[in-house]
Amino acid sequence: MEDNQHRIVSLLPGATEIVADLGLRDALVGRSHECDFPLGIESLPICSEPVIDVSASSAEINRQVEKSLENALSIYRVDIERIRELRPTLILTQMQCEVCAVNEKDVRSAIAELSDPAPQILSLSPSVLDDLWRDIAAVAATVDADQAGKTLVTSLQQRLEQLRGRVRIAADRPRVACIEWLDPLMTAGNWVPELLEAAGCQNVLGQAGAHSPWLDWADLTEADADVILVFPCGFTLSRTRSEFPILAGHAEWSQLRAVRNGRVFLIDGHHYLNRPGPRLIDSAEIIAEIAHPELFEPVHRDVAWSACP
Repeated sequence: MEDNQHRIVSLLPGATEIVADLGLRDALVGRSHECDFPLGIESLPICSEPVIDVSASSAEINRQVEKSLENALSIYRVDIERIRELRPTLILTQMQCEVCAVNEKDVRSAIAELSDPAPQILSLSPSVLDDLWRDIAAVAATVDADQAGKTLVTSLQQRLEQLRGRVRIAADRPRVACIEWLDPLMTAGNWVPELLEAAGCQNVLGQAGAHSPWLDWADLTEADADVILVFPCGFTLSRTRSEFPILAGHAEWSQLRAVRNGRVFLIDGHHYLNRPGPRLIDSAEIIAEIAHPELFEPVHRDVAWSACP
């Protein structure tokens, strides 16, 4: 291996996509259990795994997570032997959420025994879109791809501005409520309110830059949004569809304006809204398709989103 050759293990799906979009797909030598884009990335060795049962119900997953956090236990395991074999020069991880992905503390603890030389660790902590631009620049600088980073950020920002320009002529700005977990209810914070604004919507729950908060049914009822978007964290579109009865079974559900008017939509949160990487811009475009069908062709429908079943 030459001194300037990067060998990257990415333990964050959004970071994996950043590396690929910088033109350094071939530098990736390992991934997290959740990294599955771009196509072909799933052939890389897996370097982490959850220690909870992620196939359980929403309520049971939440119970397992709470129990682990109460006992100061991580919900992910880092495969140090696999990482040792891969000899990475750089490990990408995160500090944004200890529930959503492997965090920096887990990585540093796992690789403490590695040396000769120890890999560099770059930890990302995106909360708003400006953080995404910063994280792309940080990854680019670390892998000697500064110009590619600037080009990628400019391209994403231009797409976002183009979207804002198109929705300015919309007849209305629908009031939108987001559901990021099913049982118990959680709405969306962080970058999602910014995506709603860019897509010509009004956010009625959650706050930009703040962690996604738990939600009472009374809060959802009081907001009585025009549109409800459902994208549980880490759930694909098919899994969200299969677990949707958790919401529909509540007595309050049928009384909501969006439900009565047939304006409830399911989105693949796992690949889009939950994942802080370049496809957050795709996420804003998906929201615009849903909220303003008079202005946008439904090019992502059935792949990334669908109407309420």
